[in-house]
Formats: sequence, structure tokens, C-alpha cells
Amino acid sequence: MDDSVSMAQLVHRLEEVVRELRGIPADVERVDDDALVRRQIAEVVPVARELRAMQPLSAVETGSEEHKSRRRVLDALERGMTMRTVIHASVLDDLRKTARIRQLHAAGDLHRVVDEPIQQLLIFDRAVAFLRMTPFPYAPGTLVIRQQGVITALIDLFERTWAGAREVDEPMHTLSAREREVLALIAEGRSNSAVARALAITEAAVGKHVAGVFAKLELPETADDNRRVLAVLAYLRGTVR
Repeated sequence: MDDSVSMAQLVHRLEEVVRELRGIPADVERVDDDALVRRQIAEVVPVARELRAMQPLSAVETGSEEHKSRRRVLDALERGMTMRTVIHASVLDDLRKTARIRQLHAAGDLHRVVDEPIQQLLIFDRAVAFLRMTPFPYAPGTLVIRQQGVITALIDLFERTWAGAREVDEPMHTLSAREREVLALIAEGRSNSAVARALAITEAAVGKHVAGVFAKLELPETADDNRRVLAVLAYLRGTVR
């Protein structure tokens, strides 16, 4: 794959890897018992030196499991394990999970964020990987992989995903659907009256939506800055959704 490969292509490649494993070679084990998978991961963590992880929203734990998982991560970081984690942007919609991620990030478990769907994946060193099979059809449970060729492919997938992800500390502002529509039209160079005509709403309503955009993007009115231009720049940079 070349450096311009899209996230959709990366996900497709992961699906291909999964399909290639349908025969389940001897050094790839499918485990359907989630409790057993957690125990196997807990056994690997104390001896591993490096962890690459992808965590979709559904994989971020809560309650007592979250506390145990966070404690294991902090202990591993303290003894010197290197960690990098890619998370789905939807995780940051939950303030509690966001606080946990920022704590781990500050402790050394470096995080980056993607908007495209990702699969739960843990790669310890270059020795073993845990790949969550759901939601791929006909493949429940988790694959515990020790086959070096497959681990190499998964590491390549991770590194390309990591390279295309944004920093977790990079601001991401959530707008309403209507505010996004208004901002998209402003980015096309339209005035408030033109936006109102395009969306079949009043110009006063457009003004309220624009004010909402400015507030959410934390763009105060100043003599030095053009807030419409700054809002459009944020939109084009992908820091609003």
C-alpha cells in the first residue's frame, strides 16, 4: 500500500486479513470467552515492552473493569512499557471516558483520534496480537494471533492508521447538524442572506446559528480577527464535526 492509502482501504485490508484467517492456522486461536481473553491479556501485560492498540467506542470499558484496566496500564507505564493507542472520535463524546484518556495520555499512553470506523486490536511487542472479530460476519469472539506474517500486517495497519490520525489534544468542536450546514455554506463564500435562501430559513435564524458556531469554536469578537474566516478555517482543517 502507498502512503496515500485511505482509512477505508486500511479497514478493507483488515477485513482481508480476517478472511485469510478463516482456516485458523495453528498459531492463531479463536477465543469466544471474553473473560478468558481478558485473563490472557492480563498475563501478557506484565512482561510486554510495547503495546499498539486500536479502541473503538464499544471497547472502552466502564465501571470496575475500567478501573482495573486503567490500573494495569498505569502500572505498565511506570515499569517502562511503550504504549500508543488509536481511539474513535465518538469516545470523546463521553466526558468520563475523555478524562480517563487524557489521564493515560499524560502518563505516557499516547493517544490519537480517528473519525473512521476501527476494529479493536491489541499488539504486544511483535509477539502476540488480540483482534476482536465482531462485527465481521460469521466471526464471533477474538483471535489470539502469534503468526508473524499476520502480526506484521497488523502492525503495518496500525502504523498507517496512527500516521493519519490527529493528536488527542487537538481541539474537536461538535456542532449541530444545522450549524454544520450553515458553516459549510459560509465556507463556499455565501452571505447570511444567501445561506438563508439555500436552507429556506430566515436570515435571523442564520444569524443565531452563526453566533452558535462562534460560541462553540470559542471565537470572541475582536477588532483584529474575522470570525467568519476563522470558523471556515476550523471547518476546512477538520476540527469541527
